[in-house]
Amino acid sequence: MENLQVVLDPMWATYVVLVLAVLGFMTNRVPLVIVALFVPLALWATGVLPLTEALQGFSDPVVLFIAFLFVLSDALDATGITAWIGQQLERRSSLRGAGLLLAVMAAAAALSAVISINGAVAALLPVAVVAAGRSGVVPSRMLIPLAFAAGAGSLLTLTGTPVNIIVSEMAAESGGREFGYFEFALVGLPLVVVTALVVVAFGGRLLPQRSPERLTANTADPRERVRSWQERYPADLEAGRLFTGGEGVAEVIVAPHSRLIGRTVFPGETIGDGDLVVIALHRGGAPPTGPEAPAPTGELTLHTGDGVLIHGPWDALHRYTESSDVIAVEPSQSLQRGVPLGRGWRRCLAVLVGTIVLLATGVVPPVIAGLLAAGALVVLGVVSVPQGFRAVSWDTVILIAGLIPLSNAFVSSGAADEIASLVDRLTGGGSPHFALLVICVLTLILSQFISNVATVLVMAPVAVSFAQSLEVSVQPFMMALTVVGAAAFLTPIATPANLMVMQPGGYRFGDYWRLGLPLALVFLAAGVFYVPLIWPF
Repeated sequence: MENLQVVLDPMWATYVVLVLAVLGFMTNRVPLVIVALFVPLALWATGVLPLTEALQGFSDPVVLFIAFLFVLSDALDATGITAWIGQQLERRSSLRGAGLLLAVMAAAAALSAVISINGAVAALLPVAVVAAGRSGVVPSRMLIPLAFAAGAGSLLTLTGTPVNIIVSEMAAESGGREFGYFEFALVGLPLVVVTALVVVAFGGRLLPQRSPERLTANTADPRERVRSWQERYPADLEAGRLFTGGEGVAEVIVAPHSRLIGRTVFPGETIGDGDLVVIALHRGGAPPTGPEAPAPTGELTLHTGDGVLIHGPWDALHRYTESSDVIAVEPSQSLQRGVPLGRGWRRCLAVLVGTIVLLATGVVPPVIAGLLAAGALVVLGVVSVPQGFRAVSWDTVILIAGLIPLSNAFVSSGAADEIASLVDRLTGGGSPHFALLVICVLTLILSQFISNVATVLVMAPVAVSFAQSLEVSVQPFMMALTVVGAAAFLTPIATPANLMVMQPGGYRFGDYWRLGLPLALVFLAAGVFYVPLIWPF
């Protein structure tokens, strides 16, 4: 294997790997995972790092901690805690104008501090569209603010975004200390407030007003799904009676070659393993009152394509909808997530509170707190082991694990010191504020085109070199990185959350920077001037 290595100058090889990785991220022609895996392979192949160090990111405690947090985030969603928050917001759709906008942004900021930016936006997106429609507001005036508020809210806690965890650990490894769980809120809370004020003050002029595009069926909550069933199935259907924390309903289509074909069924009959009950039937392609509709008794001899509504415990629904006899119109897991405060929400909330206490007090290392949280959720029956594995965003995990060696290579090869020294010679140096400005501007530009996680992993070693050469604290540099890294507001490709709101809001590529630019400048100013006041040099 060693014969495959081509030993190059470590510093220049690191620069080449960085450039190729950034180009891979920006062009988006190569899957993110492949680009991330290329980095440690290239660092080993060029002799920059030995094999054990090139692959060290995959066993890094930060990576494991982030993976465990995905399980906790998914549990909050699966137990209906996020749906309950959305329901509370929808009940306040009687608000108008700035009141509704502030309610949506406050919910996004609070939720992203607990779960994740993407999770908060995904949970609140359909609710925001419905609330906007009932209040006579076009969604294009609300959805970009939703995404931006979630980004600002990620600065409220250590677990708001993987970037916070990364800079905290890197600060401790570079002669500083870890940041406290709520310490980020010292800068995050003012930025959430300023973000809301900027949106309210200038959003009317800077945001487009376009007709919304229809959301896909997968974003509908159980109440919306029941309304669509009422139009097609001749049965008395009530959402409050059908969906509870322990039981629900799913719509399935009889699959080709199904064992159900030719079987005569009727409402009230048990199906599957006997845990599920048929509550309504619909002849595929025929209106409920047409000649092919079910008999007056409701019974129907099943053909391929016929629709069946089945009711029962969620676990039984999940198993049945995955069988080869039927095709689920919508995954039953999606419907269960839409039920506010479903099965296991109290246990999930207790685990969340316990995790926050462990992280806030520092009794155990963060990775141990994450491990205990994920283990408790499985032992308490809130999530299953397969569900836990599915909850992890492996793209994010591999991205961080693959780029940690690049960050280490910047230090070991001298590349970070060389960049810091070059900037110092060109500018005369000596000023930590100016060094911080350079770091923040580069981070702000780069984070508009590649993920903020990748940006921070690349820029952090340079920031550490600046701090060490100027003999100042590394804390303001690390905190400024996460602040400016969160200002990914100028393009829809800057974050997944920006992309998520693009179609429902009817946005175009150029719509983001109009409101995003003033907000990005606010975050830049906060990173350069406000952060050193709280975390002195």
